[in-house]
Amino acid sequence: MSYSCFELGVKDGVAHLQFSRPDEFNSMNPAFWQEFPEAIADLDAGGEARVLVISSTGKHFCSGMDLAVFTSGDNATSGATGAHARGASRNHILELQETFTCLERARMPVLAAIQGGCVGGGVDLVAACDVRYASRDAFFCIQEISIGLAADVGTLQRLPHLMPSGMIRELAYTGRRLPADRALDIGLVNELWDDHTSLIEGVMGVAKEIAEKSPQAVWGSKEMLLHTRDHTVAEGLEHIATWNAGMMQGSEMAESFKAKAEKRAPIYENLPPRKKGL
Repeated sequence: MSYSCFELGVKDGVAHLQFSRPDEFNSMNPAFWQEFPEAIADLDAGGEARVLVISSTGKHFCSGMDLAVFTSGDNATSGATGAHARGASRNHILELQETFTCLERARMPVLAAIQGGCVGGGVDLVAACDVRYASRDAFFCIQEISIGLAADVGTLQRLPHLMPSGMIRELAYTGRRLPADRALDIGLVNELWDDHTSLIEGVMGVAKEIAEKSPQAVWGSKEMLLHTRDHTVAEGLEHIATWNAGMMQGSEMAESFKAKAEKRAPIYENLPPRKKGL
C-alpha cells in the first residue's frame, strides 16, 4: 500500500516508516492522521514486523500538526454549535490521541530516530515510542503552549514517565527547546549520533538485534513494561505470572537452547496474524 506522508517497508522482520515530506518539515497534515494509524494497525495485524523504526527526511524530524488540520472543512467540529461543538471537539481530540496510542498497543517495539526539530505533535509521537535515539542537531519543543493550547495528544501524559518532573513542567510552561545533549543527560533519548546517516545506521542496527530475538518474548516484555508503568509492582507481578502461564512458548525456549548448543542463531516464528484493533 502506498502513502502520501511517508514510505513504509519491511525487511528481515524490521519495518521502517520514514516521513517523506521534507519540504514541509514533515508536518502532520490531515492525510497523516488517517494514514499513520492505519499503517501501524496493518503492521501489527500482519505479524511479519518484529520491530518498527520511525525516521524522517530532510532538515527536521517533524514540525508538528499542520495548520490545515485546524482549518480543514473536514474538521470534526465543523458546523456544530453549543454542546454539540464541545462534544465533537472532545471526540476529535480522542481520535488524534489514538493516532499515537496505537504505537503502544502494537505488539512490536517502536524505535524513533530523530534529527533536527521534533516539535509539537512530533513530541506526542516519540513519547509513545518504546525508545528514542537522536542526531546531535536534534531538539524537542512542546510548541502548543506558544499557540495558547495545552498539549493534548499524549506529551503531558507520557513524558513525566520518561524524564524528571521539573524538566517536563519547564518545557510545557515555556515552550523552550530541549537540545539533544540535554535530552540524553535526562534519559529522554538513549544515544546520540553525529549525523542523520549514522543515526539511521545505528538505529537500524538496534532494530536488527531486536528482530533476532523471540517475537513472543519481546511482545510480552513490551506488554509488561507498559502495564507496570500504570500499575503497582504487585499488580505487575501478578500480570506477568498470568501472561507467562498462558503465553510462554516452550518451543521457542527449546529452540534457544538448541541453537546455543549448535552455535548458531535461533530461528523463531513470526507472531501470528490478528484482527486489526485487538
